[in-house]
Amino acid sequence: MNARTLYRISAVVLVVFAAGHTVGFLRFRPPTPEGVAVFEAMNRTHFRVGHADFTYGSFYEGFGLFSSVYLLFCAFLSWQLGSLAVRFPGDARAIAWGFFALQAASLVLCVKYFFVPPVVLSTVMCVTTGWAALLVQRAASSPATRDAT
Repeated sequence: MNARTLYRISAVVLVVFAAGHTVGFLRFRPPTPEGVAVFEAMNRTHFRVGHADFTYGSFYEGFGLFSSVYLLFCAFLSWQLGSLAVRFPGDARAIAWGFFALQAASLVLCVKYFFVPPVVLSTVMCVTTGWAALLVQRAASSPATRDAT
């Protein structure tokens, strides 16, 4: 398998992750009366920041949508990194390792705070981006690549 294919796989997984996250958090309703009470309290409890009025529920929704947009941007970045890794592995090396580190940190957070589907998707992301970063590193270090730059 080559780096381009691995980054394209990760891009597709990230789109699936974004879609699942968005649908899941927008449709989620707490299954217990205690959970419903907290959810309702989050939407009723207002506070001011500057001249704006917020609820904890609006922060929850905003951060959830922010996460979805972030995941979609990561999908775009992964797709682009696939092309960059093939054409300019020396230039892609730092981005490849940084992207892998991001996915590794995301996996740790998913294991600590979430449940099986995000953990599985994050694991796939870690494997594909880590493997791709190794391939980019190898390509950037090869004599043919050094001679071309």
